[in-house]
Amino acid sequence: MALTGMQIYKDLPRTNCKECGFPTCMAFAMQVAAGQKALTDCPEISSDAMSNLSEASAPPMKLVKIGTGDTAFELGQETVLFRHDEKFHRPCGLAIRIPASLSDDEASSKIEAVNALNFQRVGATLEPKLCAVEIEGSFDAAARAKLVAEKSNKAIILMGSDAAKMEAAAEAIKDKAPLLYSADASNIDAFAKIAASTKVPLAVTGANLEELAELIEKAKKAGAENLLLGFKNDKIGDSVRMLTRVRRAALKHKFRPLGYPTILDIQASDVEEETVMSAISAAKYAGIVIIDSIEPWSMLPILTIVQDVFTDPQVPNTVEAKLYEINDPDKNSPVMFTSNFSLTYFSVAGEVERSKVPTYICVVDTEGLGVLNAWAGDKITAEKIVATMKDQGVADKVDHRKLIIPGLLPMFRAEIEDISEWKEVIIGPETAKEIPVFLTSL
Repeated sequence: MALTGMQIYKDLPRTNCKECGFPTCMAFAMQVAAGQKALTDCPEISSDAMSNLSEASAPPMKLVKIGTGDTAFELGQETVLFRHDEKFHRPCGLAIRIPASLSDDEASSKIEAVNALNFQRVGATLEPKLCAVEIEGSFDAAARAKLVAEKSNKAIILMGSDAAKMEAAAEAIKDKAPLLYSADASNIDAFAKIAASTKVPLAVTGANLEELAELIEKAKKAGAENLLLGFKNDKIGDSVRMLTRVRRAALKHKFRPLGYPTILDIQASDVEEETVMSAISAAKYAGIVIIDSIEPWSMLPILTIVQDVFTDPQVPNTVEAKLYEINDPDKNSPVMFTSNFSLTYFSVAGEVERSKVPTYICVVDTEGLGVLNAWAGDKITAEKIVATMKDQGVADKVDHRKLIIPGLLPMFRAEIEDISEWKEVIIGPETAKEIPVFLTSL
């Protein structure tokens, strides 16, 4: 039975030293009870307290870290099956495969392409987080691992089944803390020994969940501590069922042998199928998905799904409510306003930027609601718009008193003209895509 925060707190040193990153021992205890921190994060906990609490308070899913420094990628320590119950804590990581069939020059070129891949969406940078290099084949495994470590700015996965090659590659770049993928029934002893000696994480695969649980226990006894559950299914239905069963066993039934994050090696016949399978797996419940394609049109949908699913549903996605200047506006530039909901603002700002028309955008605090929802929820009013523009000093930026309002809020036109100095209120487009044509026609 899981312990409460108070039960955990009673066995903590209660010095409020803040070394764990929290202001009080009680705050730390609540995080441990929620499964978001481990007892080992407390530097002053006694061995007796650790013994008393460790098993009962351990998170149902272990937190595993791959890589070091700025390239480190963390996964695991999830707490719920469904996002609306709380939130998903660590976004799925996209790993790009570097096949063993590539020459060193070809591998370097693909790595450089992976490094350069990134997308900007609603104020966030979306990009693959890992580089998965195959070390099978006739080439020097250690040399290929070093090449990837030197060229890549991502966390590294070493893929292969040959224990000798895996040991050589792992030893060569163990300071990068790569993930070893993957151990199975035929090589579990050797791979677990490598993971234990180099202190790097290890992914374990099995023919079924029963075998997988047995192999995980075997790896633990051999000293491998940071483990992942590996899957390689070419049918998306089988993958989703397997990932769901693992998640439920860990979180609902506290089945410790399956209490680890997951990694899925996507096996698809073409890029379109790979994209669909990856997006579904990222949402349900893969911690890492390994793909081959680096086509932007393929990667963006996957990364968008990850961003959407792993945002906190209880916290509005907002931007700062302030005056934004797009395309270097001057005193003759148009002025418009919108809400502080991220998707609304970045949609508007993106279209304004595309129009090439220098423009001021006044962002009103609507508590993270879009324009129409904010109006329906009484989070935006003519008085609030006028007050916000005054606080942001919009009138000091321009010589005119023309204000463009969203086409969804035409009812504000007369009231804004009545209560403010903005005497020429223009009703703008209802959708962001109409903004470029509208601005260029002013």
